[in-house]
Amino acid sequence: MKTIKHPPTIRIFLFASLMILFSCHREQEPAPAPARNYKKAMRTFVEDLSSWSKSRKNGWIVIPQNGVELTTTTGFTPGGPDLPYLQAIDAVAQEDLYYGYDGFDLESPQNIQVDIGVYLDQARYNEKKILVINYCSTPSKVDDAYEKCDAKEYVCFAASSRNLDEIPSYPATPWKVNSRDITAVDSIHNFLYLLDPEALGTRQAFISAIASTNYDMVITDLFYGDASFTPAEVEAMRTKANGGTRLVLAYMSIGEAENYRYYWQNGWNDHPPEWLAAENPDWPGNYKVKYWEKAWQDIIFGNNDSYLKKIMDAGFDGVYLDIIDAFEYFEEHGEEQK
Repeated sequence: MKTIKHPPTIRIFLFASLMILFSCHREQEPAPAPARNYKKAMRTFVEDLSSWSKSRKNGWIVIPQNGVELTTTTGFTPGGPDLPYLQAIDAVAQEDLYYGYDGFDLESPQNIQVDIGVYLDQARYNEKKILVINYCSTPSKVDDAYEKCDAKEYVCFAASSRNLDEIPSYPATPWKVNSRDITAVDSIHNFLYLLDPEALGTRQAFISAIASTNYDMVITDLFYGDASFTPAEVEAMRTKANGGTRLVLAYMSIGEAENYRYYWQNGWNDHPPEWLAAENPDWPGNYKVKYWEKAWQDIIFGNNDSYLKKIMDAGFDGVYLDIIDAFEYFEEHGEEQK
């Protein structure tokens, strides 16, 4: 068979035509789905949780810990305040600002203090109380942490144990101790963060230990062992030793599932639900969750069997939300399953 040879100009024309056709074909291919905005998803989660709970109890308090990037519209600095998110919360809590970022009793790097401080200051300028948890026990470092927070109008707690399982012995009395009745987070001058009630002995011993302090606010767990605290027990914690009243908030993780909680099902170890992701290597038994999934959110809030409803029924004044910064994990690792 004789081969047909085109002149150079014809060959160029044919090549160009083929390229145009190929280009048009490529343009018609569907574009890849945009990556999920993990910061926005967490922001929406907190806003919806807050709206649901605040509509059911006047004066209900919602405080997220860490994830301060969510306070801005962009999730970065500079970025303007995200007003719907700020309106949904009552304060912003931050760990490791001055001590603890690189290890217990170690001063946090200056760049961390500055970078996080930018977000905290913006939230404070938008009339949000700033709570700072520093992990240190050396008296000079504890003093330094309180003084630095005071200079910035932050409220400080210097935790003497990384496990948050003890009431600090230093200072002997809470910073700016007072006997006033505290009914709103805006009025607090100090707080106690204590997540392991069993570390203080019996159930009653724990309640008595809290009642013997003069902190303006206490953050603790909903449960002692497998049983939640009762409204009468929470009320007993609400009175300071000096006679004033304080706020009592319950801790709840919304960015990780914990295998020691009432909602955990044995079958999840071998057949995890779609929303369950990888185990946290630093905290065995804690698993990242796809927090935007309805099945997980239904466990947390929105119905009478939810975790948040149990907290409200127990008589707490509000909820302290942890693992708000779970968006960092998904931004780095994507959405792989457990």
